[in-house]
Amino acid sequence: MTADDAGSGTAEEREAWDAAAPDGAVRDTGARESAAAEALEEAPEEAPDEAPDEALEDADQPDPIALRLEQLILGAERRYTPFQAARSAGVSVELATRFWRAMGFADIGQAKALTEADVLALRRLSGLVEAGLLSEPMAIQVARSTGQTSARLADWQIDSFLEGLTDPQETGMTRTEIAYPLVELLLPELEEFLVYVYRRQLAAATGRVVQAADDAEMVDRRLAVGFADLVSFTRLTRRLEEEELGELVEAFETTAADLVAAHGGRLIKTLGDEVLYAADDAGIAAEIGLRLIETLTHDETMPELRVGIAFGTVTTRMGDVFGTTVNLASRLTSIAPKNALLVDGAFAEELSRTGEAPVSEAEAAEAAAAAEKEGEEPPSYRFALQPMWQRPVRGLGVVEPWLLSRRA
Repeated sequence: MTADDAGSGTAEEREAWDAAAPDGAVRDTGARESAAAEALEEAPEEAPDEAPDEALEDADQPDPIALRLEQLILGAERRYTPFQAARSAGVSVELATRFWRAMGFADIGQAKALTEADVLALRRLSGLVEAGLLSEPMAIQVARSTGQTSARLADWQIDSFLEGLTDPQETGMTRTEIAYPLVELLLPELEEFLVYVYRRQLAAATGRVVQAADDAEMVDRRLAVGFADLVSFTRLTRRLEEEELGELVEAFETTAADLVAAHGGRLIKTLGDEVLYAADDAGIAAEIGLRLIETLTHDETMPELRVGIAFGTVTTRMGDVFGTTVNLASRLTSIAPKNALLVDGAFAEELSRTGEAPVSEAEAAEAAAAAEKEGEEPPSYRFALQPMWQRPVRGLGVVEPWLLSRRA
């Protein structure tokens, strides 16, 4: 709800807003709410036949079963309008609205749709700001990142999980009627599992950050960033049925997520025909990229794959990564041959520095000959690097890509 939403509230609330800003002047939110609270306290109760707003509100009530499901999931009944919730939580309507929108929810005017849980969430988040633990912009970011992540999780669980479990088993029962007892059983278990996974992920992320060499690297870090992109995906969308296309995308995302996690990388996001991942170590990123190509090559149902990886400073925000390194990895992916992996010069240098790949095959041969002469084991390299022709890349100037492969 914004300041403009006051015009859509009850008569008492509109009078309160006007009292807070006489002669059309705009006052601060606290003054508006204080005046509104006084007006609401002094306003006499209206008879039922004199409450058209309540009649309209009743007409807008959702389906009774849907409302029961909402109450089961939220654990509380609808009690508050946005104005009342903000006042009960002790925060400004403006701040409450910013939190609400940041979590990904649409404005609801003056509908009585909020619960005690919403009030408690407002109170907790604003309390962190008041205590100085979070700045207001940071609190908004917390609301936004949590909202975006949990929204995707909730959509996935409803679309892919509950949908398959709520197929009517008995004649005369609707999917919604079956869903209620199912949600009642699953909700506590899923909630506990969500908290467990969140704590595990938080511990892992904290461990990575505190190992940074200095304070600057805790925000802008040096990472290997890789893109993997399905070839000719647009053509596939025209040829495959929707269900087949959905199954292909799900198989690709599942394969990519499993391989990235298994080898120590982090899946940043999936974009249908493309995945973005990151790793602290260049060798890990290289192994993931090659494994992706090898796995999909042996799967006849999957199209070919292109992979591009770059190494350098990366800015992380809300679980995503940004910067020139990310852009370069994306460009390398777009110019990579089918079923091949291209890397930038910084990535090639990092592999050479850590002994994962020789600078050149000539150097590898010299090192092997020297080791043999001394009766020592020759250097063991995991990867091979082949320089490609320099070429201009849109927005990044001229780059020299390297073709990365496994060393025989």
